[in-house]
Amino acid sequence: MDQPLLSVIVPAKDQAPFIRDSMTSLTRQFDDPSVMEVIVIDDGSTDGTGELAAAFASRLPGLKILRNEAATGVASARNRGLDIAAGRFITFLDPDDWYAPGHLSRITDEIAELGVDFLRVDHVRHTGGVRTVHKAPQARRGARLDPRNDIAPHNQSTMVDYCFPPFGIFDGGLRDAGLLHFLDGRHTAEDRPWVWRLHLKAASYAVSNQLGAFYRRGVASSLTQVFDRRQLDFLPCFAEVFRLVGEDPEASRFWPKAVRQFLAIACHQLDRSGDMDKQVVAELHAGINDALAGLPDDVRGQGLAGMDNKRRKLLKPVLRRAAA
Repeated sequence: MDQPLLSVIVPAKDQAPFIRDSMTSLTRQFDDPSVMEVIVIDDGSTDGTGELAAAFASRLPGLKILRNEAATGVASARNRGLDIAAGRFITFLDPDDWYAPGHLSRITDEIAELGVDFLRVDHVRHTGGVRTVHKAPQARRGARLDPRNDIAPHNQSTMVDYCFPPFGIFDGGLRDAGLLHFLDGRHTAEDRPWVWRLHLKAASYAVSNQLGAFYRRGVASSLTQVFDRRQLDFLPCFAEVFRLVGEDPEASRFWPKAVRQFLAIACHQLDRSGDMDKQVVAELHAGINDALAGLPDDVRGQGLAGMDNKRRKLLKPVLRRAAA
C-alpha cells in the first residue's frame, strides 16, 4: 500500500459532544481524503466516543480506531498512535478542536516546499462563543529557522512557550528519530518536554501564516479545570526538561528559560492549591522543593532571584517549610 501523505493522531476520551465536529472537519481537508491516515485512540471512553468516530469510515478511507479498555492519558494515547503512524508527515488533533476546510492540505504543501523538520501555525481560540487569534511568538514567517535560536530569551515569550502539539505539522523522520513521542503516562504538561526536545534536537523549522486551527477552551472535562493529582504531572515533565537541558552542550544558554517556565507553572499550581486535597498539596510542595534542590546552585539562585513579587510570595512559604 502507498504511504499516506499525512497521519493525523486523535487521542479521545469521553468526547461524544465534540468528536463529530472534529471528524467532520477532517473530511474537508483534502480533495482526495485517501491521502490522509486518521488514527483515533479511544482512550477508555464510556460514552461511545469510539463508535461516533468509527461512523466516519466511509468518508475517511484511512480511518483507524484503536481502543484502550482503560484510560492511559493523553501522552500514552498519542504515543500509541505514533507507534503505528505511517504518514510522510504527522500532525495531532485534540478531539474537541477542529480545522477550517483545506487547512491540512495547505500546511502539508508548505512544509514540503520549505523542506523543514516541522512547521508551526497560529490558532484561533474559541471560548464561550468568542473567537480570538493567538499567534506563535515568532515574527518571521515562511522561512527556514534554527529551532535552538528560538528558545531564549528567558524573559520573553518564545516558541518553547508555544507548546501546543495540534498547531503544527511534523516530518515523519522526527518520529523515526524518537523526537515526537511524549513522556508516557502523563495527563498534563506532557507537551513541555516534547516541545523542548524538538527545539533542542531538530535541525530546522518554520512558522506559517496559515490560520485554520481552532482550539476550544473552557470545556468542563478539560484537565485544566480539575484539581486532582494529575495536575502534579508538571513535576516529572519538568524533570525531563531539566535532564534535556542539563545534558545539552549549551546548557548555560537554556537554563534560565527552563527554570523560569518551571517556576511560573509551580506558582500557578500553588495559587490554585486551595481547591486541592491536602495530600495533593503536600505532594505539590515536596515536589517543587525536590525539583529546585536538584538544580545547579547558580541556576537555582538566579531563577529565584528573577521572580516577581507575586510569585515570590506564593513560593516563600513552601521554601520556608522545606528549610524548617
